[in-house]
Amino acid sequence: MENEFNELAILEEMLREDEDPELQSELEKRAAALHKAIGQQQLFLLLNEEYDKNNAILTIHAGSGGLDSQDWAEMLLRMFLRWAERENFKANVIDLLSDDEAGIKSATLEIKGEFAHGYLKSEKGVHRLVRISPYDAAKRRHTSFASVSICPELADDFEMEIRPEDLRIDTFRSSGAGGQHVNRTDSAVRITHIPTGIITTCQNERSQHMNKEIALKVLKSKLYEKAAQEREKELAALVGDKKESSWGSQIRSYVLHPYSLVKDHRTGEETGNVQAVLDGDINDFIMSWLRWRKM
Repeated sequence: MENEFNELAILEEMLREDEDPELQSELEKRAAALHKAIGQQQLFLLLNEEYDKNNAILTIHAGSGGLDSQDWAEMLLRMFLRWAERENFKANVIDLLSDDEAGIKSATLEIKGEFAHGYLKSEKGVHRLVRISPYDAAKRRHTSFASVSICPELADDFEMEIRPEDLRIDTFRSSGAGGQHVNRTDSAVRITHIPTGIITTCQNERSQHMNKEIALKVLKSKLYEKAAQEREKELAALVGDKKESSWGSQIRSYVLHPYSLVKDHRTGEETGNVQAVLDGDINDFIMSWLRWRKM
């Protein structure tokens, strides 16, 4: 890449001295190719951690704030679904707990594609929304919170000991997607890992067996992520300093009133185009966080 850059610099000097449309065209094509190669090399350096290449399990939970936070959680769900669509990732909603009045209480997505986890791990933490509440008759400004957790989807042959006696498995009637069939049978599965209190649910598949299989896969991923977080905390305590606070720290604010701004509190990355971000245009935030991590 360095050699190519030097050759392009020579071509540029030649064009300054004498215009040549054919040489200009060659310069532009080779410069575009070099730009793409540099971007790919950057990603290779930024996404080189264990499990970066894996699929991702993304979970959203509405925070305190009632209907506003539930509505905010649903807005985040849409944002991540739109992002996955823009990036040609396959997103599957494996669990969704809606509210009768507004929004969602929680949602779990499986996002499939190379480096899905590497990209989305930047989104882990608390997301904050400031706006005029559509649920407040006095039209006052409200602040809402929702938490996002990310963990890598582990390979089927990944070895992790989970004792059967540590699991409580409940079945219930699904209220999610899948048509009338799922609503007539107790096909949905909820698994509780008793020692940690971690709960995973799947109600998107038609059969109880498939829902149990996916819920176990998500549980395995969340147990791995919990262990990884505990190791990070131990290391941070030894080092005595760390770049970001705990898992549940507020990472980004989305302000719709009295001005328009999305700002990442870790990197300082910001934009005034809030609607574009809510439509899934979050790559600038992802890339700035990945670069910040390597500083």
